[in-house]
Parts: sequence; structure tokens; C-alpha cells
Amino acid sequence: MFRFLNPAQKRNPGAGFLSGVRNALFGFPACPERTATAGRPLKTCGNDNYFCGRIFEMASNRIVLSTVLITALLTLAGCSTKQKEQPKKRIAGIVFQEDQFFRLVLFGMRDAAGKNGVELLEANSDGKPDKEVQLINTYIANNVDAIVISPLSAKASVSALQRAHEKGVTIVTYNTTVEGDVPASYVESDQVDLGASTGRAARAYIEKNLGGKAKIAIISGRAQVPEQAMMRIDGFKNEIMKLPGVVIVADQDAWLAEQATKKVGDILTANPNVDIVWAANEGGTVGAVMAVKNAGKAGKVAVFGTDNSEQLANFLLDGDRVLQAVTGQRPFEIGSTAVDAAAKALKGERVEKKVSLPGVLLTREKPDEVKQFKARLRELSK
Repeated sequence: MFRFLNPAQKRNPGAGFLSGVRNALFGFPACPERTATAGRPLKTCGNDNYFCGRIFEMASNRIVLSTVLITALLTLAGCSTKQKEQPKKRIAGIVFQEDQFFRLVLFGMRDAAGKNGVELLEANSDGKPDKEVQLINTYIANNVDAIVISPLSAKASVSALQRAHEKGVTIVTYNTTVEGDVPASYVESDQVDLGASTGRAARAYIEKNLGGKAKIAIISGRAQVPEQAMMRIDGFKNEIMKLPGVVIVADQDAWLAEQATKKVGDILTANPNVDIVWAANEGGTVGAVMAVKNAGKAGKVAVFGTDNSEQLANFLLDGDRVLQAVTGQRPFEIGSTAVDAAAKALKGERVEKKVSLPGVLLTREKPDEVKQFKARLRELSK
């Protein structure tokens, strides 16, 4: 039952406040004539609908007000949830060359970035030390969380990466690394073994087809990545020089296909008795194959190389018998493992200081393995 106090009765000290709230919320005062005394029925105010109408209006307004408040609270809760969502970690992935190897590295990085829920920023230093420094400085200024990089030099690349490290940027290196303790992790293939693997294949070829004697030309990339190139060269030499009849007649730099085509062509002209050309990377291997073909020496000069790509796989399957064997890294796995390491380090999880992935030897003698490699490449490139 609703009752209004008689003026003669003791008033509630909060009545004025409640009356003000009622007036403010619902826009009307209590009916001036609608009063009750103890033991007496409520008086009407001329229109019985006044009281019931007002009560109904009050109830309706309260329902509307409650709905508005609930909606507002839900909206605020949604905004609060969005505000609590953490932005994606940003990882810069830097390659230093545009070839099949680094394209597959990037595919691996993208795959790992998607799985780890991080944003990948891609860049290419184009084999230029000054551009590498510029990219690192740019990423420092843009407050990236991590840099995943194949540095151009173990010594010259340290300074810029050290600055990034001091600014709180997590550094992960792959393929090549730097001196010191800057990288949280280093993902690599064993560079010496990459050369040695192909060297063993070349040595077996020399013993089987050339009677243990051969004149060999070497094409590498010491001017671009000196430490990595030297490790591959040492691995190759250590194997072939086990044969006393082997002589190295030329040793030059050419890591891009166009460069290598010209350099090897010049070597073949100056040394017409060359039996074998070995190249330390994909570009050099492609250029060596093209130079041998251009010189009309297919079947007379054999090429051995480093790195794997669809083009090199096709050369191994060609009937001209120029390219004999290549040992390549696992670029997709290298890229994905490097980004995985960076993502884990950013979460505070333990990462291995050094991860070594085995290389892959492909030879003309095992065409089925070459075809399987091509199928795998197509799958990874989708």
C-alpha cells in the first residue's frame, strides 16, 4: 500500500531530497490533494486517474531509465575490454638478397608470424652495409619489438644491432650472425658442412669420371658475406684437396647470376682445360651453369654448387649433364624457426642460443629426390 504522511506526522528527514529526485527524474510533484491520515482512506484529487497515471508513468520511466543505464554499462564494458586488448608485437624480418633462398626464408617468417599472432615487417638490405644500418636505425626509431636478420658481417654489423639491443629490441640472427652476445638466438645451417657436402660429391665425381685428377675454378661471395663464404670454401676445399691430382686454377667473387655468367665465361676462356666449377651460392651456381652452356662445354665441364631452388632442381633434371650436385639449406624452416625464437623471447620464454639445421644434398644421380624437393617447394610457395 502506498501512503503519504500527514503534515502533522513526523517527517522523514530525507523526504525533501527524495521529492527533489522524483521531480528531477519524472518531472512532476506529488499530488497536493492526495494525502492520507492515520486510519483514513486516501483522498482523491479530483481525478482518480491522476494517481494511477502518475504511478504508471513513474514505472515506465524507471524501466526506460534502467534500460538506458544497462546499455551504457554494457557499452562501457565493451570499451574497457577493447582497451585491455594488447597490440600485436612487431617483428622486423630483414633479408639481404632477392633470390629463391631468401624468398623461402620470408615465406617461413610469414608462416611463423601468423601462427604466433605477431606483425611481420619485411625489408631487404640488398647486400649494402649502409642500407643495413639505415634499416636497423629506422626500426629502432619505430619501436619494433624484435629484429630477425641475416647480418652482412660478423664484425661490421655489430654496432647497429648493439644499439637496437640497448634500446630493448630483441635480436635474432639467422643464416649469418655477429660477434658478441647481442643475439638472443642464432638459427643456421652449418656453413662448413654445406661446402664439405658438395665437396664430397665433387670428389666422388672426380674419382669416378676423371681418374682422380681435375682442374677446378671456385666462384664465391667473399666481398658480400666474407665469413660465411670462407667457411663454405674451406669445407669444399678440405674435401677435394684429399685428392693429390686436384688443382685450383681460379678463385673469384661473383654471387649474382649475371656476374657469375661473365666471370665463369672469362675463366673458361683463360683456362680451357677447366674440368669443374664450384659456386658458393645460388646466384653463382646459376651463372656457372649458364656460362658452361654458353661456351658450348656441356658434358665437358661439370658444375657443383650451393643452395637449392626450383631453377637449380630443373638444371639437375636436364639432360645436358652440366649441374651435378648442390647442397642447400632449409630456408623455409630457417625463417620460421627464427621468428618462432623471437616470439618466444618476447614472451619471456627460454630460447636456444644456437640452432643448427641440417643441409640437403641433391644430386643428378637421385632424380626422385630432386622431384620431391620441387613438389615441396610448390607446397611452401602457396
